[in-house]
Amino acid sequence: MTYITRFAPSPTGPLHLGHAYSALLAFDRAQARDGTFLLRIEDIDQSRARQSWETQIHGDLHWLGLTWAEPVLRQSDNMEKYAQALDQLWAEGLLYRCDCTRRDIAAATRAPQEGAPLHGPDGLVYPGTCRIRHPRKGPRPQAHTLRLDMERALATIQDPLIYNETGMAAGQVNVSRSDPLRSIGDIVLARRDMGTSYHLSVAVDDSDQNISEVVRGADLAEATGIHVILQKLLNLQTPTYHHHRLIRDAAGKRLAKRDDARAITAYQAEGYSAADIRQMVGLSPAILRP
Repeated sequence: MTYITRFAPSPTGPLHLGHAYSALLAFDRAQARDGTFLLRIEDIDQSRARQSWETQIHGDLHWLGLTWAEPVLRQSDNMEKYAQALDQLWAEGLLYRCDCTRRDIAAATRAPQEGAPLHGPDGLVYPGTCRIRHPRKGPRPQAHTLRLDMERALATIQDPLIYNETGMAAGQVNVSRSDPLRSIGDIVLARRDMGTSYHLSVAVDDSDQNISEVVRGADLAEATGIHVILQKLLNLQTPTYHHHRLIRDAAGKRLAKRDDARAITAYQAEGYSAADIRQMVGLSPAILRP
């Protein structure tokens, strides 16, 4: 099978050392397997995405010595595919409209009978307030938040919920059928102001681009169970996952886009080379195809 992987940044700020490590690692894994490295721009959040950041992403990656197959997939150009996936899930009765605000959810989870609030990949685990509030018949609601009925969704999946991991915890990973109900809950699959969500768009895009191995940070390992569930619901292939270590600052804190001092452009301005960046993040010198 042809090896295909991707690096998928959001154009909402500068790339930092953590991004450099993830992109270089994915590129190296593709090079070593005579495979394909793709760049994907995850810009579904148009309120924060900026063309200037997207342009800088291209420049930073080229400076690091990376090349990729064209054309580059921009999620904002792929909204029809996400709508089709939502239509499928709506027709199967697996989605429901939700009108709760973040404040509503926080208040509901603080209620004495709920116990200590649980946090999942999307923040506070949704308490199910709107699960039976709105009908699930007729056309799919537009410009509304839509949630996945996790209990009903899991009940429809007959296949094993498993994926292969080649990263920090290599082996076959089983996704618990009971844990998502407690620790993930009814996740958002379409946001009112976006028309989709990170989880849905990633599952669809990885399938459309025939990604064979997803290379990404260990901070996203918790979300992988969600993506496997969506892949099963939408009859999509499940890729292999390679969750890698995170690049942290001197205090052990995970880097974020606000850490401008560790932005790749800052190192360029200070005279560092791409080889210096590789050494800094603990990667061997580049392996170039003949």
